[in-house]
Amino acid sequence: MTSASWKVDGNAIDLTSRGMIMGVLNVTPDSFSDGGEFFATEAAVRHGIAMTRSGADIIDIGGESTRPGALSVSPNEELDRVLRVVQELARSAEVHLSIDTSKAAVARAALDAGAVIINDVTGGRGDPEMFALAAEKRAALIIMHMQGTPQTMQLHPVYHDVVAEVADFFRQQFELAVRFGIDPLCLAFDPGIGFGKTVAQNLELLVNLERLRVDDRPLVVGVSRKSFLGKIADAPFAKTSATVALTSLLRERGAQILRVHDVAENANALRTTEAFLAAGR
Repeated sequence: MTSASWKVDGNAIDLTSRGMIMGVLNVTPDSFSDGGEFFATEAAVRHGIAMTRSGADIIDIGGESTRPGALSVSPNEELDRVLRVVQELARSAEVHLSIDTSKAAVARAALDAGAVIINDVTGGRGDPEMFALAAEKRAALIIMHMQGTPQTMQLHPVYHDVVAEVADFFRQQFELAVRFGIDPLCLAFDPGIGFGKTVAQNLELLVNLERLRVDDRPLVVGVSRKSFLGKIADAPFAKTSATVALTSLLRERGAQILRVHDVAENANALRTTEAFLAAGR
């Protein structure tokens, strides 16, 4: 397994032999898989606690859907959705909290409320203040690649070489983040599966994960319940089992943080895979 550590909340986490499960908590009415299910604050907090008990190392809290075609919401509306959830989970759950946002104002309020990770689907391009904020707060930062916006990203994604282009983007954003004063150990990178990619492009990125790595930084992968899984399996209702299979495979291929909806199943797959890999060393 690839050696890497990630600085979260001031502490370096060794991901060499034990990866992390990031549980998805969408506090939205319109996310692609569970929109509306955890829109109420009380339901969201209960689900966050349940995911923690099921094996989540991180709860990723988002208040704006980024499914294909989704419309943006204002920072105030996004904060109205997520801030109490962050505050309640910071008090009641022993887990790292991540704010899934591309808006620096939302990220700042969430960090002040107890979040320690910023998960930015625009990779720092959506808000010119995001990198400065991450540096100021010494927050862990996930830089994701997305071609276009949620409104346009799946209309006609085109690349000359998807792996090389995503890797180039990661290198450019890494260098920019460091220039802003972000500790390189705080950075992690996500290829953005399904964010402006075809099925074939998604698969090419997953097969070539190690080509995407920058400066030994951790790789975050989120394939959970995404539509391309049903297409490659030719079974639209097999997305959960396909996600679990990829959690095992991608851990072996170098992914260190797996972003998932079904925490218990994926945590079990991850720990089983890691025990198998450790026994073979």
